[in-house]
Amino acid sequence: MYDLLSKDYDRFVNWSNRLAFEMPFLLKQLQQAPRSGDSPVRVLDSACGTGQHAIALAREGMRASGADISPEMIKVARENAASAGLDVRFEPVGFGSLSQTFCAGSCDALLCLGNSLPHLLTPAALTEALADFHSCLAPGGLLLIQNRNFDGVLARHERWMEPQAHTEGDHQWVFQRFYDFEPGGLIRFNIVTLYREGTAEWHARLTSTHLLPQTHEDLSAALSAAGFTSLQFFGGLGGGEFEPEKSGNLVIAAIKE
Repeated sequence: MYDLLSKDYDRFVNWSNRLAFEMPFLLKQLQQAPRSGDSPVRVLDSACGTGQHAIALAREGMRASGADISPEMIKVARENAASAGLDVRFEPVGFGSLSQTFCAGSCDALLCLGNSLPHLLTPAALTEALADFHSCLAPGGLLLIQNRNFDGVLARHERWMEPQAHTEGDHQWVFQRFYDFEPGGLIRFNIVTLYREGTAEWHARLTSTHLLPQTHEDLSAALSAAGFTSLQFFGGLGGGEFEPEKSGNLVIAAIKE
């Protein structure tokens, strides 16, 4: 799915608005991460997509790097870093293999943003990923997770998300996301991409993948079992209070013991 989306992903996300909203909270959290003396904070974005968060953090003077299981996303991330004139390391690595590539204890902070963890479809896969995160972090290191608030999604059986639109000259894109709730507890995550040039007919493409909805209780238990403490819950990357029935997102900050 994400290899196919890689060319359009930076059109799908309004990065100017998103980073303006999210960066103050991210920087505030990352200021609490441990580091050696005056060394820059070492941050790994573990599902970095096209690399925009890592690039923004590198602009702030952090030693940022990124990983993503999609080689095509990593290709775009490297292009984005080169265009920005920044030296940011990006590697095509998925959950469970990060510490083999970036080395154990090599990060002061690790990010897992953009509803990435629910792509792990079994509790065992989540356990493996959190153990990998724990291994990557230095003692006292910060883990920051951002998921959809599946407590609310499941309670409301919420299928549809707000469409996103993008225009470049006479080229137009519309992105519509929706869920199918499947037997057995999985969710099929769908993105319909509509594209046209000028007034020509619209062309449509459907891409899909499965998600395992993780509630805040699921993640709390898994994080504690993986050796993380001092869990804090937020309703989004603006830093507001988490409300299980109302919040659009679930953000968790946790510390490696």
